[in-house]
Amino acid sequence: MERSIETQVSQAVDAWLKWLPRWEPATHRGRVAPCRRCFGSPVLSAAGLGADVPHGVQHGLSTRVKTIVDRAVAEYTARNLPMLQAELDQQAARNQARSYRPAEGLDPEFEGLPMDPDPVPGSPFLFTISGLAEEAAAAVPDLPPLSEEAKSALRQEVRLADDYANMIGREVCTILLHHRLRIQAAVGQYVEPQIAAMLEELTRSLDAPFDPGAEPGLPDL
Repeated sequence: MERSIETQVSQAVDAWLKWLPRWEPATHRGRVAPCRRCFGSPVLSAAGLGADVPHGVQHGLSTRVKTIVDRAVAEYTARNLPMLQAELDQQAARNQARSYRPAEGLDPEFEGLPMDPDPVPGSPFLFTISGLAEEAAAAVPDLPPLSEEAKSALRQEVRLADDYANMIGREVCTILLHHRLRIQAAVGQYVEPQIAAMLEELTRSLDAPFDPGAEPGLPDL
């Protein structure tokens, strides 16, 4: 039996709550560019995960919810938009022909994130994962060109798919409002104590920058 959107959202939140106790603050250098999936996301606003919540915590939930919307749009497209479905099938076959597909099969916490760290000025990479993926994609022949009439019809179907995605997105956000309390309770239990511990450690290191083991106080005269 096909699961309702409400059931899927509830199960996605359950899966995120099960994962959250394993989350730990990142220790590497932060990225300059914001995540396009999470920045300003209405899904995160509905869930009550504001800008004060670490991005890794946000991303794990937003990716799971995006999967629900993508699945609903895919089903709608398969039933109602034959030209767009044919184009997607061709693109999927082209992608499967690539010899290197590093962005596939990732856990929700990593899906959609950049494959490489931000470059360090003056220290270029010998190679990058994204560069290897682009080389593999370039080796696969392009799809055949479309006529102007086909392009126009395809654009119309894409607009219909976008409208449906927006409708499902609004429904998902409404459902997420009913899960805000348990989402925020989990953040308070598993995330906020770790952030507080990091701030406390930072405060101690600032109080005694040259001797981390020393008690803070005035220097000897």
